[in-house]
Amino acid sequence: MAEENNKKQAQINIELDESMAQGTYSNLAIINHSQSEFVVDFVAIMPGVPKSKVKSRIILTPQHAKRFLKALHDNVGRFEQTHGEIKDYQQPPIPINFGPTGEA
Repeated sequence: MAEENNKKQAQINIELDESMAQGTYSNLAIINHSQSEFVVDFVAIMPGVPKSKVKSRIILTPQHAKRFLKALHDNVGRFEQTHGEIKDYQQPPIPINFGPTGEA
């Protein structure tokens, strides 16, 4: 009975509205960090378009960034077990004019 109560207390109700469920495409992530946070900016760069905007910015604590890294690593591993190795094609470096580097 106590175990069942603990499961009920540990549940989190997360809402996903329709506009957020559509997602936002990104083919570039720019990561900066300070002593207290990681900042990940997601950008969509399109061929022939010289200027792009940050589509989404996520700010994480160092502990959460490490948990996110592990979760992403685990998920990529499961994906590759099912669908085969993801090819990592080398792309030419993209010159980015993007404000100051991450320091706080």
